[in-house]
Amino acid sequence: MQKTHLTLLIFIFGIMLSFSQDKLPYYEIPDAPENYTAGTVAARAVDGLGFRYYWATEGLRQADLDFKPNANARSSMETVEHIYNLSKIIVNSTLKKDNNENDDEAGLSFNDMRKATLVNLKTAADILRNSEDISQYKLIFGEREFPFWNQINGPIEDAVWHCGQIVLLRRSSGNPFNSKVSVFNGKLRE
Repeated sequence: MQKTHLTLLIFIFGIMLSFSQDKLPYYEIPDAPENYTAGTVAARAVDGLGFRYYWATEGLRQADLDFKPNANARSSMETVEHIYNLSKIIVNSTLKKDNNENDDEAGLSFNDMRKATLVNLKTAADILRNSEDISQYKLIFGEREFPFWNQINGPIEDAVWHCGQIVLLRRSSGNPFNSKVSVFNGKLRE
């Protein structure tokens, strides 16, 4: 079991190293697959999340990260941290990894957390895209397991929801979302 986890960590670390901060995944959404399968559709949902997250967080300043509309609300940085934690749940299901295992990644900078979130989403989408049976990717929390259905309406959709919150918060802190981003086409408009 330990050897499997070490291999997975090395795999993820290798993917993270392959992306410099200048070339992170999801600047553009990947080309659509030719065939519709459960795996390609699920991957496309994660790709859409990755694209939205990339652009929601692109160019955030410290003032944006610190901003929160009132004392009871999350700041943009707290929202980024929440999406990062959701991305770990998403990728862990595709790696068949227990979410209760502690990776001890406390204290990541915004840039490192952003990069790790994007790599987590890309890793999950790539695994899903190449899978014939996505029912094998359960959400595991110790002895409790949940079917992939919960992945869709849980962490994936929750993260999309929070990307929208970051867009609203950054607009409120004076740094609006790039108006050239087309979420419909998954590209920047010319």
